[in-house]
Amino acid sequence: MAEKYVAYPEYKESGVEWLEEIPSHWELSKLRYMFSFGRGLTITKADLLDTGVPCVSYGEVHSKYGFEVDPKKHYLKCVDEGYLQSSSYALLTKGDLVFADTSEDIEGSGNFTQLVSDDLVFAGYHTVIARPFDRQCSRFYAYLMDSKEIRTQIRHMVKGVKVFSITQSILKGVEIWLPSLDERETIANFLDHETAQIDTLIDKQQTLIQLLKEKRQAVISHAVTKGLNPDAPMKDSGVEWLGDVPEHWDLVPLKYLCNFSGGGTPTKDNLSYWTGGTIPWVSPKDMKSFWIDKTQDYITESAVKESSTKLIKAGALLMVVRSGILQRTIPIAINTVDVTMNQDMRALQFNERMTSEYAANYIVGNVDKLLFAWSKEGATVESIEQEYLSNSLFPVPSMAEQTKIVDEINEQMKIFDSLISKAKKAIQLMQERRTALISAAVTGKIDVRGWQVVE
Repeated sequence: MAEKYVAYPEYKESGVEWLEEIPSHWELSKLRYMFSFGRGLTITKADLLDTGVPCVSYGEVHSKYGFEVDPKKHYLKCVDEGYLQSSSYALLTKGDLVFADTSEDIEGSGNFTQLVSDDLVFAGYHTVIARPFDRQCSRFYAYLMDSKEIRTQIRHMVKGVKVFSITQSILKGVEIWLPSLDERETIANFLDHETAQIDTLIDKQQTLIQLLKEKRQAVISHAVTKGLNPDAPMKDSGVEWLGDVPEHWDLVPLKYLCNFSGGGTPTKDNLSYWTGGTIPWVSPKDMKSFWIDKTQDYITESAVKESSTKLIKAGALLMVVRSGILQRTIPIAINTVDVTMNQDMRALQFNERMTSEYAANYIVGNVDKLLFAWSKEGATVESIEQEYLSNSLFPVPSMAEQTKIVDEINEQMKIFDSLISKAKKAIQLMQERRTALISAAVTGKIDVRGWQVVE
């Protein structure tokens, strides 16, 4: 960054921890002198609707939209128009900063979003609103609050607080540093332009990742439904979405290929079930890896003997059958050690006609179709119906062919995983550059006063 931008001619000690020097003509202040503060609406999730006045809630601020929100670009839950009379301060104005008032971890402390449109929008529950006195500088303030120096300051102010609360008092006490009004506007314009270019590159990499994931799924789907021999004679599978399959493959209901096992949760009231346990207990939160050998929770042998949970031998296909995540995917994994699991899971223990890894690839390659086939239409809870699951037809090659197909898929996946990993690394580097550029500009490490857009 130093080779592209110049420094200010003179600096002075800031006297602010984590900041070091600032340009000699910049001034020190606190947020209390630049903003007024208030709270969002006291509403519950039940109050949020699909239509009405858009409401920026804790969820959007804490994790979803990050730096800015625009109702034209981002879908927001709404509130009834009657809430307009309940809190005038919660009715946002363009440029307002909306902070999440709590965080699950210290890294999320200080997360905020900024309204960047003139739309009618409310701030919802568990939020703190910071309203700049000078609207002209609102974008500068947003970049300032997103800098690592301010983030670090806030994290140290909430450190030790059990729920990592971001109160109005904490925000008011945040020390800030300010160039002239004209300079603030120039810095904001510079960062809008430069970060937009970085964000465009990030978007392209994210699009690439999505395309690679779609291609990866297509490769898996083709291998497990059409085989590896493009010249193999085909036959109608009898399943509309599946189409033709190799003529020499069988089509077998899943219930004849495996045994199903359910799970259970030992009572939490008996601490001896959960203290000092060595037996992995799988729940949906553990289903983030294709292979499972450890879990967040462990139970004791007495818990297995005295509860509804069962011991599942290594090599089973574990599947989440009841969870909100089933709206978009089917979490599956293969356990490499003996485990137990909770009641929202099923274990499929395959016989000599199919391997767990081949079945897993069949599910991964056709997850959208299988989600539709295995879910009960009109159900109020996202779940996979056991009847639909067990009667689902699976194409069954010989065990030798299954092994070849899985080996070929694994080789192809190495290529896709490498490309996706490179794209993710590129995104990480660009995000780091974005963060460094923001901090450099708003702390005066680089002088952008002479900056102009180059067409």
